[in-house]
Amino acid sequence: MMLGALYVLTLSRKILNLLDMIDETSATPDPATNEAADQALKAARDQHLRALAELDNVRKRAQREIESAQRFALERFASELLAVRDSLELAVRNGAGSDAAALTAGQAATLQLLRKAFEKFAIQQIDPHGAPFDPMLHEAVLSQESATAEPNSILEVLQAGYQLNGRLLRPARVIVARAPELAGET
Repeated sequence: MMLGALYVLTLSRKILNLLDMIDETSATPDPATNEAADQALKAARDQHLRALAELDNVRKRAQREIESAQRFALERFASELLAVRDSLELAVRNGAGSDAAALTAGQAATLQLLRKAFEKFAIQQIDPHGAPFDPMLHEAVLSQESATAEPNSILEVLQAGYQLNGRLLRPARVIVARAPELAGET
């Protein structure tokens, strides 16, 4: 794409040079020189228009390829999630006739399928237990006194957050520690 822009720039300079040449030759009424300059100008204009069209085609082709890559990336992710859905449907169908241990094992297997799909597509879980509160990654649901935890640190994670390639999908919902109030303060 950069080469196409460079080509258009080069042709634009040629056209400007030819226009300058025509201006210089228009002072001398030599028809042969004017005819040659006119032919060269027409050829340069034609090349310029073709280069512009090619540049536009490259831009459109690149846009289609980007859209296609995005569509297929989502398709691959969706196909990974189909195994998770199948596992959940099987659990619901067989849930009434199964014991608790079998259901728990099935849920653990389904969760493992989901973890693998997340890993494959760079979705990372944010589990900040004990870390300092970061408003860019965490959503404070509650502030709770704590004598053991540092003030403004995370006591409990209510709901894990997620990032996709470093971009926040959902903040972690947390309970944040605060310093205990002294008995004499009201």
